[in-house]
Amino acid sequence: MAYLMGIDVGTTGTKTLLINDTGEVVASVTSEYPMHTPRPLWAEQDPEDWWQAAVYSIRQVLQQSGIDAAEIAGIGLTGQMHGMVMLDADGKVLRPCIMWNDQRTAAQCDWIMNTIGHERFLDLTLNRALPGFTAPKIIWTRENEPAVYARAAKVLLPKDYLRYRLTGVYATEVSDASGTVLLDVQHRRWSDEVLSELGIPREWMPDCFESIEVTGEITAEVAELTGLKKGTPVVGGAGDQAASAVGTGVVEPGLVSVTMGTSGVVFAYTETPSRDVEGRLHTFCHAVPNKWHVMGVTLSAGGSFRWFRDTLGLEEKNVAMLSHVDPYVILTSEAQRAPAGSEGLLFLPYLTGERTPYADPDARGAFVGLTLRHDKRHMVRSVLEGVAYSLRDCIELFRDMAIPIQQVRAVGGGARSDVWRQIMADVFGTELVTINVTDSTAYGAALLAGVGSNVYASVPEACAASIRITDRIEPIAANETVYNEYYPVYQTLYHALEPAFSDISATDQGYA
Repeated sequence: MAYLMGIDVGTTGTKTLLINDTGEVVASVTSEYPMHTPRPLWAEQDPEDWWQAAVYSIRQVLQQSGIDAAEIAGIGLTGQMHGMVMLDADGKVLRPCIMWNDQRTAAQCDWIMNTIGHERFLDLTLNRALPGFTAPKIIWTRENEPAVYARAAKVLLPKDYLRYRLTGVYATEVSDASGTVLLDVQHRRWSDEVLSELGIPREWMPDCFESIEVTGEITAEVAELTGLKKGTPVVGGAGDQAASAVGTGVVEPGLVSVTMGTSGVVFAYTETPSRDVEGRLHTFCHAVPNKWHVMGVTLSAGGSFRWFRDTLGLEEKNVAMLSHVDPYVILTSEAQRAPAGSEGLLFLPYLTGERTPYADPDARGAFVGLTLRHDKRHMVRSVLEGVAYSLRDCIELFRDMAIPIQQVRAVGGGARSDVWRQIMADVFGTELVTINVTDSTAYGAALLAGVGSNVYASVPEACAASIRITDRIEPIAANETVYNEYYPVYQTLYHALEPAFSDISATDQGYA
């Protein structure tokens, strides 16, 4: 029997997952680490934390599974997208990674779009330059940390830094590279035009592969450190969303996934590189060779619920600790006691700015409609509903682009909640299904390793052999009616509050 390993460099921890060639999960271990916020709306991590977490989780998985490491046919990598890891000529990290949810680069995004031209940039990359993406972070470093920039020799994405430590190879693949906005997404290669016009050296970019291609092998030093076998192939893998799509089986037309992690992502497979004319959605290369996808992102999905738990749910956390249950279970049971629509209480989940459809780093979270009638059960339900409304914003853009939506598959931590899944089905007005895979991102990376190591003939074959539907939730008609009335109200709130968001951000910067 062959085994496959997927390693996911996540926002809160690195997960190593091992499956066998029938798709059964054999072992899974996550090692956590912190995120640092040195200023409001900034987010950074130490890449060394990723590496130490990867070494620990790999060793633990091998120990738990009890398998011979020589039986691992291949390793796939995935992880948080867009982060900038800047290395010197000796491969040493020059500064902490600026992460996907960092919002410091609005001015650099404007400069990029103005330098190349809005329409031309969309033609070259199929995407807008947004604060979360990698290219603006490189420009920010050039402008604000010239001593660091002067020593730079390579720029890697988070999972690709792990690849470098595992194999000694500087490489990436097309799905993750799409999120740098330095890739010619249509032709699946670095854009020499964009790099040249932005003044970013071409030699800083790692070699770019398809997701199923072998990019390197485990070195002898790493084999000694982790217990892996020297020479084990490491495939390209994918950015976390493309890997999750593989792990969810969204590898053919008509299927859409909603991933409920720290961020919320709505993802649809496309045969061709289609894009929203206003650039509100992202058009990236899929992990399926020569296919693409579109996606919209809510930056604080599960992150909004976690914020509520940690700031307003302390009582529930204490009760959960004493009763040995998850505090989210207690909070969602409270939400279930409030009616659909939360009796007019609406929540904007813009706690770290927003990506789709507004691309506004200054956007802020808000409760709107509070009255003496409202209590905690309304507040927690409005958080769940607000995230669902924000994800519906993405789905409505898919519909505007005539992208078929035949089935929506829900994955991620938030999708484990029956209450939240029902709210999403009601808000979207679609059937929502779950699948047998719970760790879809690391699982997708493992399946890609299986294709690259010839365990499977293709990505669709790997998915068909491993993934099945486990549950279906239909919209409740009465709730759907309520949400269809409140959703247009929700849509007006960003536009009504946007001037205040801008003023708050400007004032906050003045006191920074």
